[in-house]
Amino acid sequence: MSTTETVLLIVLAGLVVLILGNIAFQVAAERKNPPIGAFIECDGVRLHYIERGDAAAPCVVLFHGNGTMIQDLVLSGLVDRLAHYYRVVCFDRPGFGYSNRPRTRIWTATTQAILFAKALDQLEVRNPVVLGHSWGTLVAIALALRSDYAVSGLVLASGYYFPTFRMDFWLMSGPALPLLGDLMRYTISPIISWAIMPTLIRTLFAPRAVPPDFKNEFPISLSLRPKQLRAAAEESAFLIPVAAQLPLQYQGIRCPVRIVHGKGDRLIEPDQSRRLHETLPRSVLDLVEDAGHMVTYADTPGIADAVAALVLTAPTRPELGGEASA
Repeated sequence: MSTTETVLLIVLAGLVVLILGNIAFQVAAERKNPPIGAFIECDGVRLHYIERGDAAAPCVVLFHGNGTMIQDLVLSGLVDRLAHYYRVVCFDRPGFGYSNRPRTRIWTATTQAILFAKALDQLEVRNPVVLGHSWGTLVAIALALRSDYAVSGLVLASGYYFPTFRMDFWLMSGPALPLLGDLMRYTISPIISWAIMPTLIRTLFAPRAVPPDFKNEFPISLSLRPKQLRAAAEESAFLIPVAAQLPLQYQGIRCPVRIVHGKGDRLIEPDQSRRLHETLPRSVLDLVEDAGHMVTYADTPGIADAVAALVLTAPTRPELGGEASA
């Protein structure tokens, strides 16, 4: 056997070991962290969700950001706080947590909004206040723009609404590439992600420390599974194109909007929220002192108050596509 053949054999064996190891890691992660909610089949997609609070109360729908899952919003305290007064529905968005992400679709914010409009209809959720964090703000906006589903109000936290030059998002999109990305996700991507995860988490929560509940209870191993890394990489790749498309439609948002952003956000600049507030004159902007990207943890009471304000101003008999009172 030549030297070249020996090297190739060693490389191949190494890849096989990494692939089998990552498959085993995924199985172990799911056994350690089983689903915490229920499932609904909608439009060929199996969605994982939780429902809390009084089923007869006004409904609040929560969408998490890129790379996370339901547990993020639970650990922030938002789910429990809101469930004292409202019916709360929180989804794992496609590809995250335990929700599927079929490869037959391009999962833009609009595609996800189409899916969630159908899922919420199945769950008999009518005229909810929708809260989105980070990438979830784009899904919330896309849902509010739909003519076939009425939303009473939007609470948008730490969102990215206008395209800018962001090389970091493109660099994070490698695992989304066909074939090469698949190989990366089952070999080196989980290892690289595990290595950078502590720094990334500190950046997300800065300038505050990472909360003990998140540090001890968030299922990081689920976020490192190859299938979730694909979803996260795709959303990194889609972020700027989606943000380039939606501004043309922002004036079509006809429900009240509350915008929240941490002044110390090191991932998405607060100017994104300032610009959206200027574009939507009827919106209310709250820039939170000493808070970063995870403003949902830094100002949980304030965000819950923003939801409450929108529930109180919602029309008593809203019509599809109708304009809610400000």
